Amino acid sequence: MLVLASTVATLGCSARQSASTQAALTAAPGEDRRERLFVDSVLAGMTLEEKVGQLNQLSGLGAPTGPGGAPAGIEQIRRGEVGSFLNVVGRDTVVRLQRIAVEQSRTHIPLLFALDVIHGFRTTFPVPLAEASSWDPAAVQRSARIAAAEAAAQGISWTFAPMVDIARDPRWGRIVEGSGEDPYLGAIMAAARVRGFQGSSLRDPGTIAATAKHFAAYGAAEGGRDYNIADVPERTLRDVYLPPFQAAVCAGAQTLMAAFNEIDGVPAHAHKRLLTDILRGEWGFDGAVVSDWTGIGELLNHGIGGDSASVGTLALNAGVDIDMVSEIFRKQLPSLVRAGSVAPQTLDEAVRRVLRLKYRLGLFQNPYRVGDSAHVQGVGLSAENREAAREVARASIVLLKNDRNTLPLSKDLGTLAVIGELAADSGAAIGNWSALGRGADAVSVLTGIRRAVSPRTRVVHERGASPMDDDSTGIAGAVRIAMEADAIVLVLGESPLQSAEAASRADVGLPGAQLRLAQAIAATGKPVVVVLMNGRPLAIQWLHDNVPAIVETWFLGVEHGTATADVLFGDYNPGGKLAATFPRVTGQVPIYYNHRNTGRPPTSEKYTSKYIDVPWSPLYPFGHGLSYTTFRHGTPRASATTMRPADTLRVEVDVTNAGRVAGDEVVQLYIRDDVGTVTRPVRELRGFRRVRLAPGETRTIVFAIHVQDLAFHDAALARVAEPGTFTVFVGGSSASTNQLRFRLETADGNPVRVPGTCAGVRETLLDISNPGQ
Repeated sequence: MLVLASTVATLGCSARQSASTQAALTAAPGEDRRERLFVDSVLAGMTLEEKVGQLNQLSGLGAPTGPGGAPAGIEQIRRGEVGSFLNVVGRDTVVRLQRIAVEQSRTHIPLLFALDVIHGFRTTFPVPLAEASSWDPAAVQRSARIAAAEAAAQGISWTFAPMVDIARDPRWGRIVEGSGEDPYLGAIMAAARVRGFQGSSLRDPGTIAATAKHFAAYGAAEGGRDYNIADVPERTLRDVYLPPFQAAVCAGAQTLMAAFNEIDGVPAHAHKRLLTDILRGEWGFDGAVVSDWTGIGELLNHGIGGDSASVGTLALNAGVDIDMVSEIFRKQLPSLVRAGSVAPQTLDEAVRRVLRLKYRLGLFQNPYRVGDSAHVQGVGLSAENREAAREVARASIVLLKNDRNTLPLSKDLGTLAVIGELAADSGAAIGNWSALGRGADAVSVLTGIRRAVSPRTRVVHERGASPMDDDSTGIAGAVRIAMEADAIVLVLGESPLQSAEAASRADVGLPGAQLRLAQAIAATGKPVVVVLMNGRPLAIQWLHDNVPAIVETWFLGVEHGTATADVLFGDYNPGGKLAATFPRVTGQVPIYYNHRNTGRPPTSEKYTSKYIDVPWSPLYPFGHGLSYTTFRHGTPRASATTMRPADTLRVEVDVTNAGRVAGDEVVQLYIRDDVGTVTRPVRELRGFRRVRLAPGETRTIVFAIHVQDLAFHDAALARVAEPGTFTVFVGGSSASTNQLRFRLETADGNPVRVPGTCAGVRETLLDISNPGQ
């Protein structure tokens, strides 16, 4: 029996459809019931092998993202042995393969086409860690929306993004792919990216399904070493690492990806408590879980399950629905189901989730989703998209230091020396995970500077040193041009190859001979501005001590050089804030602002928690970022000195631009639970707002505090808010001492339970237009 085909004869596809399927599409009065009837009607007509095929994901064309994957054959599509592809890109290729699935397979079920669309598709936006430093979720949502439209036009229906892993250790290379160290900021950005990718309706052909990854605690890898274990207590898991995932689920994320790591001895791909009990039971998630690349097969390396059949059983029973490239499900599940080792109902439920995703994407109605050739050509690296990338890039730049008002530079200098290999590297500008972005389309720092300065300014460049090797032979030439210059822009940092997946670093200082280069240039006595390009916080104590101005630009994408020049020459006043703490030395990591206290907090006394060779404090704290103007924060005011669980406490603060130029300030609100039944962080971010103020302008910023902002998991792992005093800090970084105090009172003096489901997630967490309002 022919179970299903497209209902629309798009691009020449003939429409074939069973009567039961047609009835399911047209007769059901509600969308949920319509979806259920439709999916069940498709499932009922499938053979065991066809069901298993829906759980099989293979890598096609494109660069592999891990070992062990082999391209699929056309016959596998015809036999219904594959349900989705990754790394197949391009309208014509997608249409050709989709036509085989819907016209030549027995079930006519369309394929899913997935790709790692991380920070842009054809138009490359800043890497996620940079975008998080904008503290502007509306801009982040816009960049994801543009990326989705570009990817969808080329046949992509599903992205493996956003990565929402909290990362407290900058040695871990994949910190560049997420939003940094804080669960609140991470949750806000997770929701923004999901909404950007998925839009208001997944049936809009310009949207793609989002994947929150890597579930969970992947960013807690021991030693910052990628793929390593994560030894995380459940309270820390729930209070720190899970909130961004729950925010993504509550924002509508259709899929999650399991993590490579283990948690407390159980690998994530076999973690039923995580994938089923928490994700589906507590949070009500009804989407699909995809493995990471060969993640199911790698359970053998973890040492659980003695063969492929065993680990396939463990993964499916735990809640993994889609097997990425290992083909263990395809090869093992049919015999396991027939032998009774895997319950048919378990298999059916996994298949339902895959079919449900395809239904929600509208693939059964329009399996091709892409427009005609003219439409595809009009969606891509347009002037409008480049301008959007420039806007986000400028907002993501963080001014770390600016002594003696070294910045902004004049555009009318005699000679400006630009030094550093990265300065001329447009390929580095687009960063890693760049999809179809091309370095040739990107603006390097050197090009951006040359375009920005006056025709009378002579711009000279020398390589100096590379981050990729220890060759110092270019330093002498760099010193020579520095001696001739009126000012120097020294571009230092990392190659994109030194961050992201499989790129952990034991030393997060400047790689290669770059520190020697910096020391030689600083010794010239000329004004020096350091521009950093990097994918993680770096240990740059020497630069801080010896260079007057430091600008953190990360990898900003296709308009990197333009945005950097905008900031260097004062056309844009930087307003970004750090989403991750900068250590003084690598030996301080992991280092993060929302740590818990010890019995001997660090002081000048000897027997306290500190180092004897470096200060215990960070070089630059979370939330740090300077401006070309000065902002003054007034004393915060609360609407009451006590609140009850049902109350909303309003906190107001007057923020004044006390300088001479307009600028953006990110006003941040932190809360400390002064006394708890378990130890609590010294402070936690619970609100922020990026505001633009004219010179002399004062604005009153209002934050709303709800009982959810005071909640945590107690000794019994119940999510509660406990009565007592709380200290609120409001200012321009996590180091602010501008504070007030209030008390939470409960009717009986006992803790109150705070729901942990989506219904209990604060609306402000998902309200990306005015976070904290």
